[in-house]
Amino acid sequence: MRVLMTGWFSFIDGEVTAGDALALDTAAAALARAGIPYDEAWSPVFRPGAMSLEETEPARYTHLVFVCGPVHGEQVRNLHERFPHCHRVAVGVSVIDPADPAVTGFHRVLARDGLGEPGRDLAGVPEGAPPVAGVVLALGQGEYGARRRHDDVAARLTGWLGERDCAALPLDTRLDPRDWRLCSTAGQFVAVVRRLDVVVTTRLHGLVLALRAGVPALAIDPVDGGGKVSAQAGVWEWPVLPASAGAREFDAAWIWCLSEEGRRAARDRAAAPPAALGRLIEELSAARAADPAAPGR
Repeated sequence: MRVLMTGWFSFIDGEVTAGDALALDTAAAALARAGIPYDEAWSPVFRPGAMSLEETEPARYTHLVFVCGPVHGEQVRNLHERFPHCHRVAVGVSVIDPADPAVTGFHRVLARDGLGEPGRDLAGVPEGAPPVAGVVLALGQGEYGARRRHDDVAARLTGWLGERDCAALPLDTRLDPRDWRLCSTAGQFVAVVRRLDVVVTTRLHGLVLALRAGVPALAIDPVDGGGKVSAQAGVWEWPVLPASAGAREFDAAWIWCLSEEGRRAARDRAAAPPAALGRLIEELSAARAADPAAPGR
């Protein structure tokens, strides 16, 4: 027995959504737990190098499972013609017309809607999720002149991040109540950061606001020789990578940030108030005590 799993995401001109991919992952995990061998067919546009429907050898398979998407149209009907010997099952699909040959060609249709009692979409089945990484980059800061490595560091870092299994969320510390894509208040930005697993940043406030929220920061100083990110990391007693760091250093920092040790270290930093606040109050209180005529006395 060998199963071929496919869906709308396998057609050359088909788009792949997060729901499509999660539905397939859910079905694949169920087959793996049951010990049923399977292969997956993907659109070569979306996943170059993976097996596509065009490359499959129908004779290798005993079963065809069509996952997610609407069951209608010529492309789905062609599956029945190409895999006539397979036991064909559609799961987590939408049925537009139950009499459509695209539908009736399946031996079993486990629909999410349009046929019988609606079922829960497979993308809604909880599975282990990858970490969510907020990405806060500094791309300006011309004041550092020849020591600037911002563009090079950002390119190296984002290229590395694109190869990680994570949900990367680009964030901007700029506030603008006129732009719905940006936070209107600092509190809103911190609220977003609190929901992250890690912050990847080359910006001072990316580091500071992550630690303020108790979230580990994979921090890189984009200034050759170190600048304000390194200085602030020293104050917080938090590790920072130099502008010359590469994939090996990124990997090690990523693993540590997502470890229990890294998470605990970030939570500990969040509990410590800045020493400068105490010194500021002392300074102002001393000035106020020395001037009996000061307003507010």
